[in-house]
Amino acid sequence: MLDIQLLRNDLAGVAARLATRGFALDTTRFQGLEAQRKTIQIRTQELQAARNRISKMIGQHRGAGHGPDDEEVGDLMREMQNIPDQLKEAEKQLGEIQNELQQLLEVIPNIPHSSVPIGKSEADNLEVRKVGNIPQFDFVAKDHVDLGEKLGLDFDTAAKISGARFSVLKGGLARLHRALAQFMLDTHTEQHGYTEVYVPYLVNADSMRGTGQLPKFKNDLFEIRRETFIARGVAIGPDGNEIRQSETAGLDRAQEMFLIPTAEVPVTNMVRDEIVPLEKLPMKFVAHTPCFRSEAGSYGRDTRGMIRQHQFDKVELVQMVHPDESYAALEQLLGHAETILQKLALPYRVVKLCTGDMGFSAALTYDIEVWLPAQNTYREISSCSNFEAFQARRMQARFRNAQGKPELLHTLNGSGLAVGRTLVAVLENYQQADGSVVVPEVLRPYMGGKEKLTS
Repeated sequence: MLDIQLLRNDLAGVAARLATRGFALDTTRFQGLEAQRKTIQIRTQELQAARNRISKMIGQHRGAGHGPDDEEVGDLMREMQNIPDQLKEAEKQLGEIQNELQQLLEVIPNIPHSSVPIGKSEADNLEVRKVGNIPQFDFVAKDHVDLGEKLGLDFDTAAKISGARFSVLKGGLARLHRALAQFMLDTHTEQHGYTEVYVPYLVNADSMRGTGQLPKFKNDLFEIRRETFIARGVAIGPDGNEIRQSETAGLDRAQEMFLIPTAEVPVTNMVRDEIVPLEKLPMKFVAHTPCFRSEAGSYGRDTRGMIRQHQFDKVELVQMVHPDESYAALEQLLGHAETILQKLALPYRVVKLCTGDMGFSAALTYDIEVWLPAQNTYREISSCSNFEAFQARRMQARFRNAQGKPELLHTLNGSGLAVGRTLVAVLENYQQADGSVVVPEVLRPYMGGKEKLTS
């Protein structure tokens, strides 16, 4: 969430920078709400001042020996009589206006960093570098679906169990998927200094709001509602246990829960409403979790294979850092994600996303795109972003600075990497003419020494 003072001090400038993202800031609405807020706030302050002034005068008169029958005291008490109701109404109106301002702020994206290229779509992204050699085959390269069919990749069973955009992995392919995740976790914890965390896969609405998924992207999430129902005088709680009727007072009828779209949500929210000691920064966490996305806005895209699924695994890197160090931390985090691809000897490129292609909460994002031979192109396998204080302001995640004062910290995250897409890249880049797949050397210790997957 943006600092409201930015809009108050430079509304036109903020609107211009947001326009480069394709976002039209409703300046008229903001100015109207601000004008109402100022008017009601002044009225509230005037009523509070009048209440305090009259109370003081009544006290002075009584201190001088004047009783309640004194004419001046009576006049003051009559003047005081209507102030509480007026003040209550003004405070109510002020709260409503501030709530509207909050709702407006919650749907405004982050301001792009000055180094972000201006553009409308992925076609305007800036290529930073290419790494690795694209494999040359003396046969027609198969895609991961055709390769996986004989190795344990089963979409039909997944469709029977759940529906479209799910997959079942069997045998050596399932083990390779697990090996990739373990290899990533070991690399990030043992070589890059991250602390591994295991986090919930279900989170509450406050957590989704804290990292920017709510309210804007609610349609992209899988939501679960825990109902509490009452039958025959007995309430059934969210945990499934019976609760006597007398114990149900105040029990929520329903509580929103969401399946996580990425480990970024639970891991980043670990510092929500916290003040972190300065000496604990930077904080670096890594988590391996499944991710759940409805893909509401991607109808017809990547329907074949494992590229875009409702459930997939990801190893996520999250950092909370001092504001002065966040852009150096972003370059470091990007390098950590690249290391995985380098160790796997997979060709890739790094691109800096333009203003029109960045995510809602990001100030600057690098995408890492891995080479997929069957598609003859690079495809995204990781996004590494600096959110500056955008998420921290929503979460009230702070640290105590050198002067001992609370200050918003900066948050960053990136995939290190998306496990399913890495599996796709390994299958396609390491395929052999006979349909077998060579296991990358760095993964063989995780595969019991196995060097090749065969049908």
